[in-house]
Amino acid sequence: MRGFIRTGLFLFVLLIIVVYYVLPPLFSKDYIFSKNAVTASEDEEDLIPTVRHLNPPEPLKGIYMSACYAGSKELREGLAKLIDDTELNAIVIDIKDYSGKISFLPNDTWKPYLSDNCNAPDMKDFIQSLHDRNIYVIGRITVFQDPFFAKQNPKEAVKKNSDKTAIWHDRKGISYLDPGSSVTLDHIVALAKDSYDVGFDEINFDYIRFPSDGPMNDIYFPYSEGKSKPAVMEGVYKHLHDKLKPEGVVISVDLFGMVTTNTDDLNIGQTLESALPYFDFIDPMVYPSHYPSNFNGWKNPNTVPYELIHFVLASAVRRTEATSTLVSTFDGVYIASSTPKRYTKEAFDKYKIRPWLQDFDYGGNYGVAEVKAQIKATYDVGLDSFLMWDPSNKYTPAAFDKSI
Repeated sequence: MRGFIRTGLFLFVLLIIVVYYVLPPLFSKDYIFSKNAVTASEDEEDLIPTVRHLNPPEPLKGIYMSACYAGSKELREGLAKLIDDTELNAIVIDIKDYSGKISFLPNDTWKPYLSDNCNAPDMKDFIQSLHDRNIYVIGRITVFQDPFFAKQNPKEAVKKNSDKTAIWHDRKGISYLDPGSSVTLDHIVALAKDSYDVGFDEINFDYIRFPSDGPMNDIYFPYSEGKSKPAVMEGVYKHLHDKLKPEGVVISVDLFGMVTTNTDDLNIGQTLESALPYFDFIDPMVYPSHYPSNFNGWKNPNTVPYELIHFVLASAVRRTEATSTLVSTFDGVYIASSTPKRYTKEAFDKYKIRPWLQDFDYGGNYGVAEVKAQIKATYDVGLDSFLMWDPSNKYTPAAFDKSI
């Protein structure tokens, strides 16, 4: 009897040791099993730290980096040092650009998509080095502007209406994928997941719209034809949300700047209200140079960066926080007897809005004063984060002084 009791006590103590000292490390979020694990005696070699992700900084102040810059250790170090030396704390790096090719290999299945021109084979190590400097890393994926995937999968491409077997091209000769294509969305989701697993802290979706430039009178959408463009696009937003948010991925979307002031879909399917429920951040591209002459009465909007940014972002804040809208969305309910016709809407935190601002010369010269004016206008409407765009990756350091 005593022997039985001693054996029972021994087993009980052993169970406690296993529960408290052996099992927790095995199931910790900080570790994963190595594919080459063999015996329990090699635990230290067989347990590999998981990829580390940083939380979005509050506020977030970021700049864009092209794939070509990411592939050059000298060029990318220059931008990383700019972040170190200024108020900046984040960077947006191309994963997939307008060509449809990708800048690195998340894994071997993506080899056919690797860019021959600009790529960063050490992207994972580069991201880790940015994390070591406390720099938040966003990966940018162009979605429906994709000539490479269109060529490989012509059934998913936008076609000519005059010849529904011929792929349509915009005025730059670039082809698009039909936003209604489930094959395309599966491709985008897979790339987003694999890129997040490499270490990107956030996935940003650009060119997530119907095409807008080119022979629009000769265009055909094999999957979206006859459907509401805003409804198709909201379906895309919802699909990305439903597939990526359960995986813990932080997601953001780039929208045309005029979505903050227009309530139509600009004929590309984009509305602010349809995107708000599905993304952690909405990044309207409110570049002053991209607004038409006489917008809001300004003959040349590019010459009034403070006034323009203040006007369009104040509108974005109001619409984000509002509980009703002129825009029909999946969840919106028509408010009876309202004129003009309005729908219910969830009120969202204004800090979802994180604008792309301009640090490039287009239709005018942009220097310290113009960049600072946009940042000040962003702050003055009650927002505190921004992303700065220059396709050439040449920014204005004095505009990001830490004393601001």
